[in-house]
Amino acid sequence: MAQIEEKNPHSKQLEKLGIKIYYEQTKNNLQSIEKPDLIVYTDAILDDNEELIYARTLGVPVVTRGVFLGALMKNYTHSIAISGSHGKSTVTSMISSILYNTKYNPSILLGGDLDSIKGNVLVGDRDYLVTEACEYKANIINYYPSTVIVLNISPDHLDFYKGLDDLIHTFERYMENLNEDANAIINIDDPNTHSLLSHVKGKIHTFGIENKDAKYSAENIKFDEAGRPSFDFIENGEKIFRISLPVIGRFNIYNAMASIVAMLVTEVDKDLIKERIESYKPLHRRMEIVGEYKGASIMTDYGHHPKEIKSTLDALSEHKKNRLVCIFEPHTYSRTKILLHDFEKSFDSADEVIVTEIYAAREHFDPTIHSKDLVKLLVERGVNAKYIKTFEEAKDYIYKTVQKDDLVITTGCGIPHILAYMIAKDRCFDNALDDL
Repeated sequence: MAQIEEKNPHSKQLEKLGIKIYYEQTKNNLQSIEKPDLIVYTDAILDDNEELIYARTLGVPVVTRGVFLGALMKNYTHSIAISGSHGKSTVTSMISSILYNTKYNPSILLGGDLDSIKGNVLVGDRDYLVTEACEYKANIINYYPSTVIVLNISPDHLDFYKGLDDLIHTFERYMENLNEDANAIINIDDPNTHSLLSHVKGKIHTFGIENKDAKYSAENIKFDEAGRPSFDFIENGEKIFRISLPVIGRFNIYNAMASIVAMLVTEVDKDLIKERIESYKPLHRRMEIVGEYKGASIMTDYGHHPKEIKSTLDALSEHKKNRLVCIFEPHTYSRTKILLHDFEKSFDSADEVIVTEIYAAREHFDPTIHSKDLVKLLVERGVNAKYIKTFEEAKDYIYKTVQKDDLVITTGCGIPHILAYMIAKDRCFDNALDDL
C-alpha cells in the first residue's frame, strides 16, 4: 500500500509486469480482491487513509514497510544496511555493483534505478541482502543487519523528529540492535556520529579523511580535470590500493570508502572491489546528464537536503564551462520551512537559481511557507534567484535564456527529473513522463 496518485515510470513498469495498481485509495480496492495474507504500507500512508482503516478490520497482519524490511533482513546470512542522511542510494548502488553478477548473487533494494539490475529491486539468493535503511519515522530501529553503514547524520525529517538530538538518539538505539558478530561502519569525520560508537556491541570499523583516529582513510587525494577523485585507500596506516573514481566530488570519496570497507569486512576479494568501483555506473538522477539544448548540458539530481545541494553545486561549479543554472523543486512544506535558512546557504555556487512550487508529497498544504520565501532570502544574500511556478513556465524561461556551454541542473526528490527531460527533449509534461 503506497501513495501513487498518478502514473509514473515505476508504476508503468509494474503494470507492464501485470501488477494491478489502484491510483485512488479507497476501501473498495481491498473489497475487490481476495483476502490477503499480509498488508504492507509505506510511510506516505497516514492513519486517516480510508484504505488503511479498512485494512485493519480484515484480521490479517498490517505492518509498515520498515517492520516488513526488518523481518526480511533476518532471512539473509549477510544483510548490509546503508544508513545516513546523505549518500545512501549511491553507496547501496556501489555495493550492489560490486556484488552483482558474481558468485554472491545479492538481493538488492535501492532508492533509485540502476541500469545493471534494470531497476531498483533485484531478488537473488538468501546469502546477501543490500538495502537502504532510511531513518524516517525511526524505521531503522526495526532493523537487525549483520553489517550497518552510517554515512553521516544531519537535521532532516523534522516533521517527525524533535531535533538533531532526537535523530541522533534514534541512531544510537539502532546501533544497540547489532549483535556481537555484526559490523558497524561509521564515518567519524561527522561529529554527529561520535556518540554512536559507545552503543555498538559488535565490531566497529571507522573511516574518514580528516579524523586521524579512523581505521580506514583516504590519502594523496587528487582530482582530474573533470573533478573525478583518485586516492590511496589506507587501512591502519597501510596502503591497500590506489583507486580512481568515475564520479565527481569529494563527497563521493566518502561513499566509495564506505562501500570498500563494507566489502572488506564481508571478505569480498579486494581486486573485485577495486575493479567494480572504478567501472561503477551511477544511479539515475545522481548528477545524470539527460541531454542537451542549444549546446547546454541538461542534468538532473536527487539532492533535496541543503547539504546535498551545496555539495553537488560546489563540485559542479569548479569545472563548469559557462554558467551553472539550478532549478530547485523543494520537497515537502515541513522540510522547506524548518530548513529554510539552511537552504538559503546552499546555492552560492550557482550563477542562477530558479525555485518552482513546493512538492507536497505526503503532506497537506501549509499556507505558512512558500517557495517565494526561499527566493526572497536568496536574493537578499546576493544570489540571482527567481520563482517560477510551473515546469512548463520554467522550460520556456530556460529556452529563452540558455547559453551555449551552460550546465542546467534540476534538483529535488520529487519530480524535477521530468522537467530535465522536458527541456532536453522539448516535451510537454505528459510526453516527458512517457519518455522515462
